[in-house]
Amino acid sequence: MSKLSTTTRTALVTGASSGIGAALARALAREGIEVVLAARREAALHELAATIAHDGGKARVLALDVSDPELTFTKIQAIDDEIGGLDLVVANAGVGQQRWAGKLDWQACSQVIDVNVRGAVATLVAVLPRMIERGRGRLVGISSVAQYRGLPKNASYSASKAFLSTFLESLRVDLRHTGVAVTDVRPGFVDTPLSASIPRKPFEIDADAAARLILASITRRQRVLVFPLPMRILGALLTVMPSAIYDPVVGPSKPSSKG
Repeated sequence: MSKLSTTTRTALVTGASSGIGAALARALAREGIEVVLAARREAALHELAATIAHDGGKARVLALDVSDPELTFTKIQAIDDEIGGLDLVVANAGVGQQRWAGKLDWQACSQVIDVNVRGAVATLVAVLPRMIERGRGRLVGISSVAQYRGLPKNASYSASKAFLSTFLESLRVDLRHTGVAVTDVRPGFVDTPLSASIPRKPFEIDADAAARLILASITRRQRVLVFPLPMRILGALLTVMPSAIYDPVVGPSKPSSKG
């Protein structure tokens, strides 16, 4: 029995149909934890559940669209009842969108906000009061190094991840003496469908490597995880860089004619 499985019997992972979510779900199942696989693509979830079962693990499928926060809240509470209490909740589902600010509209922004902000919050707080009553639990949010500064063509995405990291920090401070641990995960570039359209991805790692790092951070009850190391260093530098330097370095020299 692993160190994590002695305190964590059950886990829910959103965005589990691919990328980091799928890799993390497989890693948790290998630890002997029963995993609830949550995402919109139900067929992909059933395929993953079958793979986990074949490898000796346990998994359940939960068809879930986190862009509907009220339904997300209700469904996660229902699965908490069904499974006998969730010990770990991972808000991993996320969407990205690259668009020059001069061509932003509300519809484009709202898609990112609905998933990365409203959906993530609904996921994290759905069973939080129950965890506090039980005196144990773990909440994990998958943010991004994009949260450190507003990146060009990523106004909605950077802002959504900044919100999530700040939200997780406030949760962590409030819950310090409750037995509920909070981890803010800030990945750099990971080889997933979300990053497939990005042309340059320095220091990119694969999803399985990312899952191993996240699993280790959950086991250690780590507060903040930033990876890989070069991105951790870059993030620290970005937080202290004056705007007078940051703006011309990262921003375009002239308005974009493309989206």
